[in-house]
Amino acid sequence: MAKKKQQAGTPALRALDAAGVPHQVREYQHDPRSPLGFGEEAAALLGVEPGRVFKTLVASVDGTLTVAVVPVTGQLDLKALATAAGGKRAVMAEAAAAERATGYVVGGISPLGQRTALPTVVDASALSFATVLVSAGRRGLDVELAPGDLVALTGATVAAVART
Repeated sequence: MAKKKQQAGTPALRALDAAGVPHQVREYQHDPRSPLGFGEEAAALLGVEPGRVFKTLVASVDGTLTVAVVPVTGQLDLKALATAAGGKRAVMAEAAAAERATGYVVGGISPLGQRTALPTVVDASALSFATVLVSAGRRGLDVELAPGDLVALTGATVAAVART
């Protein structure tokens, strides 16, 4: 029996390819010594408006790991996330728990192609752009796609969960 050929790329990119979602891979040289956060570094090195670059954060909402996708220019509003996810209380997940559940390392967690499909909330500001950038599953690799495709592929709820 012949082995199936393994597709190249991260699980996030394989998920996009499998779904037939149009996207553009955007790679940059991540500098571990950069004083910028991962998202701010991506925006600067890719020459993209920072508001279009979104970070993927994992929180625990009433004990359930939940993904929040928010612009790198803002911060996650945990109370708003809890409300959007139908819960009462949200706290940031421990890095190890986020890595175990998603299959990605912190700084490279993608909302796409996660090991375990987690409930996801995308900040409403994403819908104001034709395309947004999110991690493609490793540090130094982003993917640009339409926000509607991001929402559809992750089964996300859209809500205002970021604050400036």
